[in-house]
Amino acid sequence: MVLNITDSAKHQINEMMKEEDAETVRLRFGVKGGGCSGLSYALGFDYEVNDELEQIEEINEIPVIITKQDIPIIEGTTIDFKQNMMGGGFTIDNPNAIVSCGCGSSFKAKEREGTPEEC
Repeated sequence: MVLNITDSAKHQINEMMKEEDAETVRLRFGVKGGGCSGLSYALGFDYEVNDELEQIEEINEIPVIITKQDIPIIEGTTIDFKQNMMGGGFTIDNPNAIVSCGCGSSFKAKEREGTPEEC
């Protein structure tokens, strides 16, 4: 499986999807250039899929759009949701990240380094 979504993250994603058109919306997860380490994660909702460049995976009952070129970089990644006294947020554990920034959302992968930006 390309990606793992914990039960905690699944619950939070389902709650957020209630604000969208739940019949057609999908979670989109991928990688974009930028961040202080060169790459950052893209996580959001989308309604459209480019069948040539993207695929849809059903992960823990969540439909996820993944760009095919990102698969080697995110293979085995786990998306979790953590709640603490300051609130809550998604965490991403990517075994392919060779360098991660202190902010937790920027990284560098062996297959693609990206272009670092100021934090």
